[in-house]
Amino acid sequence: MSQPSEMSIQERIKVLWRDHAMSREELARLWRENPDFAAELTKGLWRDNPVFAQVLGMCPMLAVTNSAVNAVAMGLSTLFVLVGSSAMVAYLKGWIPRQIRISCYVIIIATFVTVADFTLQALEPGVHKALGAFIPLIVVNCMILGRQEAFASKTSVSLAVADAIGMAGGFLFALLALGSVREILGDGALFGVRLFGPDFEPWVIMILPPGGFLVLGLLLLLFGWLKERRERLILRLAELEGQAQ
Repeated sequence: MSQPSEMSIQERIKVLWRDHAMSREELARLWRENPDFAAELTKGLWRDNPVFAQVLGMCPMLAVTNSAVNAVAMGLSTLFVLVGSSAMVAYLKGWIPRQIRISCYVIIIATFVTVADFTLQALEPGVHKALGAFIPLIVVNCMILGRQEAFASKTSVSLAVADAIGMAGGFLFALLALGSVREILGDGALFGVRLFGPDFEPWVIMILPPGGFLVLGLLLLLFGWLKERRERLILRLAELEGQAQ
């Protein structure tokens, strides 16, 4: 067995956390030395974006993004559910039997979805009505259940929350990008504020389902193009560095 001094930073954190022997100062110091936290927090925003990179959550992406307000409401609801359920799954993973883990994850997710649904209904009934069944359907969002099974159930609470914030942030970014483009072109407004004069002719197709498919396809194309250019740039810089040496 490896000695404690030979453990990685993440292994030391797990051991100290399990033994309840870690002070806040020690935890903060180890996290500062551990690049995994920042990586988990930022990977979902671009590199592993759940929509543009993994192509997950397509139903709400196409169904509720006919306006920026609806997109933000869905994104914030998903953020609340994913962060809360990831934290709880990571905390309770030692008590959840492996044989029924998926059922337990669904119950945990459904609890947070219910809170989000009732809160949105109480605070913004108009937006809640516009989103319809898509708030309750967050329960079966493959992105959320997938993060519980693939990540939250295998790591610490802190890393699970960081991963959830990053993934939900990336999902919110994608929703807002799609919803903004569709509302601007389809209604000539953004968040209900008129952007063009009375002579502007709205592209009605943009707020209809075909417009959603069209804009999503263009955004996926743009994301893929930017990703390819970045990879080519990194490769070129590596070649130039090799030639300089």
